[in-house]
Amino acid sequence: MRPLPAQLLDPTYQTPLRYNRYEKFWLRYINDSRDLPFIHLLTAIHVLVIPLAILLYTPLLQGPLWWIAYALYFYIAQLYFKGRFGLMLHCICHRKLFKKEVSFLQHWVIWVVCPFFGHTPETYFAHHMGMHHVENNMDEDASSTLRYQRDSLRGFLQYVLRFLVLGFRDTFLYFFSRNRKKFYVRLTAGEISFYIFCALMTWYNWSVTLLVFIIPFVFARIVMMLGNWAQHAFVNPDNLEDNTINCINTPYNKTCWNDGYHFIHHERPALHYTDIPGEFLKRKSEMASRKILTFEGIHYLHIFLWLMTKRYDKLASRLVNIDNMFSSEEEAILLLQQRTRRIS
Repeated sequence: MRPLPAQLLDPTYQTPLRYNRYEKFWLRYINDSRDLPFIHLLTAIHVLVIPLAILLYTPLLQGPLWWIAYALYFYIAQLYFKGRFGLMLHCICHRKLFKKEVSFLQHWVIWVVCPFFGHTPETYFAHHMGMHHVENNMDEDASSTLRYQRDSLRGFLQYVLRFLVLGFRDTFLYFFSRNRKKFYVRLTAGEISFYIFCALMTWYNWSVTLLVFIIPFVFARIVMMLGNWAQHAFVNPDNLEDNTINCINTPYNKTCWNDGYHFIHHERPALHYTDIPGEFLKRKSEMASRKILTFEGIHYLHIFLWLMTKRYDKLASRLVNIDNMFSSEEEAILLLQQRTRRIS
């Protein structure tokens, strides 16, 4: 186990000494100057990802040259930018990026940019904002982890397969049964529109559509489920609402907008990502008393892999012992094992 570090190294806001002309232009249209990094990310996507995807559909590239271009595209879009974009999408669902007078730009991101990263339009917003934060991983949540053994590969595969096959149906029925029309209409419009778009593009060029849109769509849903599994793997059986964790001082927080602070995010979902480390420090004693787990120097993929291999010793070695909430590493391991058990 580790003591609480003397300093958090995760991103906080530092007022720039000056803005360049490009930034000054966008500051007129975004709600929060702290979100300028999102503008830089979206600019890079429009310069690198979207034009290259369009180029792959043209006859300009053939044979080995096409595959070289696709390999470059796959790396840029699905490995380098995918996490950054997905967690930016998470942030701008909670806090709108653009002002009302240019709200069409928010729709542009949701309806045009999202499919390049495997996100169907509107569905992330509906699922995450309308259901996940409302239900907090409880049984009514279509992505709830409670009913699965959370250190079991078999349990994870059952979880992923169910969500891939029935996730849309479960989410739709959740909203429909509660007469939340705004959400089930947006959910359905986005999902069905993506399927129609893929069908049309498959008719035009099935192989490119498979590689550029369909495989990234499946990949994105698996990755999101893997992340949600790790975020909600450790459930307090005495208080099921305490089922989230924090990952601090990890490079992941620098590239994915402090997404590691999942407990803080569930407690304060509208908090700007640069304010989250400060909130963590304010609530550290509360987290210790509730035995909310915090890991240092790792992120959700480490947690997932160590759960699947039952390396509780590795997990415990990265556990932050805030206010001496554990008397020994053995006690911590027992609690970790207890909190991954299936809850019927």
